[in-house]
Amino acid sequence: MNHRILSSLAVTVLRIGCYRCVRGVFLSFLIIAVFVGFNLENVAQAVEPSKTEAVMEDRVQARIPDIEAYIASGMKGFDVPGVAIGIVAGDKLVYAKGFGVRSKGSGVPVDTRTIFQIGSTTKAFLATTLAIMIDRGKLRWDDRVVDLDPGFQLKDPWVTREFRVFDLLAQRSGLPPYVNDGLGLLGFDEASLIRSLRYVEPVSSFRSTFAYTNITHLLAGRIVAKAAGAPDGDTVLRQELLDPLNMKDSSYTAEAIIAAANHAEGHRWAPNGAIEVPFTQVFPYDFGGAGDINSTIEDMVRWVRLQLGNGSFDGRRIVSPENLAFTRTPKVAMSDKISYALGWAIQQTQNGSIVWHDGGTNGFGAYVGMVPDKSVGVIVLTNETNVGFPDAIGLWTFDRILDNPKVDYVADTLKAAKTKYETVAKLFAKPANPRPFPPLAPLAGNFGNPSFGALAVAPEGDALVMKIQATGAKLELEPWDGEVFTVKLMPLGRFAAIAKNLGPLPIGFVQFQIDKDAKLNLLRLSYEDGQAFEFRRK
Repeated sequence: MNHRILSSLAVTVLRIGCYRCVRGVFLSFLIIAVFVGFNLENVAQAVEPSKTEAVMEDRVQARIPDIEAYIASGMKGFDVPGVAIGIVAGDKLVYAKGFGVRSKGSGVPVDTRTIFQIGSTTKAFLATTLAIMIDRGKLRWDDRVVDLDPGFQLKDPWVTREFRVFDLLAQRSGLPPYVNDGLGLLGFDEASLIRSLRYVEPVSSFRSTFAYTNITHLLAGRIVAKAAGAPDGDTVLRQELLDPLNMKDSSYTAEAIIAAANHAEGHRWAPNGAIEVPFTQVFPYDFGGAGDINSTIEDMVRWVRLQLGNGSFDGRRIVSPENLAFTRTPKVAMSDKISYALGWAIQQTQNGSIVWHDGGTNGFGAYVGMVPDKSVGVIVLTNETNVGFPDAIGLWTFDRILDNPKVDYVADTLKAAKTKYETVAKLFAKPANPRPFPPLAPLAGNFGNPSFGALAVAPEGDALVMKIQATGAKLELEPWDGEVFTVKLMPLGRFAAIAKNLGPLPIGFVQFQIDKDAKLNLLRLSYEDGQAFEFRRK
């Protein structure tokens, strides 16, 4: 993350996972013992809540021309086809507007009821369904996960025993960032993804360091479903949040967003312009509560109103203030000014603390934020992969509302995105003088890995192809340097859409290695983010 150049980490930390998704690398802080107060040195402490809301509404209205101009400029720089934004003050939507088009191909305008994927902003919904189950006495935050799901296992037996419900969402597991997300993009099911965690070496002490993970949220969805007596976590989401909040245009499948008349098409960001990509159930929908919601500005406004209402909506109590507050209480530090809670990040600014989360899928980006003590919230939805634009618009808008110093987040994030893309492209560029490539036939064979299971390597024409037996996904190996090959997902069957989403760059490297008997019996699959898997010849 040290390549980021923004004055605030908030725009960058979580969307690294989004960027890996764009790039084609398979997917996206120290424990805080005492909650750091919001330290609001402003009008929110000096006036009644109703007056605070009126002040916020007036500030929003005064800044609309600047906000709209900044959005238009940023859309041009990032080549974002469409944007929708909503701003809430207290219990009232004070500004909402669509910009641009639902897709480059159709040219149909975006409006406030256009449906977008909202990516990882879904995680806060999952946290809230857990809070509701805890309100009802079905769960406790500190229940041991292994007691609720005996099949749960991590490599460290002590961590397995001590892993609690709140740890599933707190992003401090000790596991590598984005651990085993690549298995999900290769079609492995929920049970296989959860099981795969038992083979992963930890990279930090339990609860000591922020590391963003998605698969732990699949387990949380299982647990909340069992507590509610429901078939899955999305059923609980519908029953406990979407229906009570009347979020009638929101859903959680690829089929649902495709069927909706007013939906945006996703676009993959690239330095030379956004490229339209197809929907696929594999990602994000098969990642469940980690990022599967489709929604609109008008629906998301209702969600933010619930949050600003401390668990009440239109006079009805949906979740207790105490358990909702727990989801927004810091659990681990991201930096000296940002902490992660459960589905939310908490960022201190000069004139207030922002509770926020971003989201990114292969073709969409989102930002949802609020300042609870000032009763104001901002939602930004876009139909381009999140490499920083929605975060930049959200944070810039809050800075204007809170009278923070001006920072051109759009310019900074665009520069960082281009630099990152160039860096990864150089990583996979062929060496000027590669070592001779070995004959392909002796490399072929059957290999195995505990997480992946069996795979077969065989020549197909002039290339080597790896087939993942459990899912049918095929990976093409292109000679790069000696016994090292670059890897691309082949656009076949249900993986055709994923391959198009991932783009033209490889997803990683494969290296054939000798074992202790000096035979080429080992195969190492490595991703750009550092995750690696060793396969042994059978």
